[in-house]
Amino acid sequence: MHTPTVEAPPHRPSAPRTVRAVAAFAAPSVLLLVLVALAWGPLMSLDESVANTTHRWAVDEPGITHAFRILTDWVWDPVTMRLLAAGAVVWLVWRHREWWLALWLAVTCAVGTALQQALKAAVGRERPAWPDPVDSAHYAAYPSGHAMTATVVLGLLVWLLHRYGAGRVVLRTALAVAAVSVVGVGLTRIWLGVHWASDVLAGWLLGGLTIALAVLTYDKWQASRRT
Repeated sequence: MHTPTVEAPPHRPSAPRTVRAVAAFAAPSVLLLVLVALAWGPLMSLDESVANTTHRWAVDEPGITHAFRILTDWVWDPVTMRLLAAGAVVWLVWRHREWWLALWLAVTCAVGTALQQALKAAVGRERPAWPDPVDSAHYAAYPSGHAMTATVVLGLLVWLLHRYGAGRVVLRTALAVAAVSVVGVGLTRIWLGVHWASDVLAGWLLGGLTIALAVLTYDKWQASRRT
């Protein structure tokens, strides 16, 4: 028996709110980028203090450190996040025939990845270095790719659930899982000594900015289709 395709409810653009979100994420993102690029003393000292403390904990608690490595390398890894996004793209095309929305999702994720790689190359910040490392990572530190990728992908997936009218329980559960994952992956990167705290903060802020800009673009595109 043929199952009818479930159509998404009419999308109500919320441009003023989205513009405010863009501004709210853009301002601190730019400020933090400038402070890191200039190696502002108080921020560098804070980063070093946090890193020294968490590294000491990581060395003293090998069980927790091992669990965090599993989470950061498998559960919250950028590859895992991109596979989730790819699954959502397939779902949008196969289940809802939303070709343009699927393309928008794929392009947003790709732009987020390109942005983080460009900033890594431009800033060229060294990662923390330890005589007794508990984990390793490559390429430049700023911003955290793990934190930014998780923020972008999980934030967009929650937005899609909201757009398709997911129930309150489902939406709240998804939001809770996304929040725990985004915060969790950032904390694991700091604990494992492969990122400074400001790298992770930048990943969160830039991820939020990417989502806000993407939703604003989508709203404007939807509005132009109606005119």
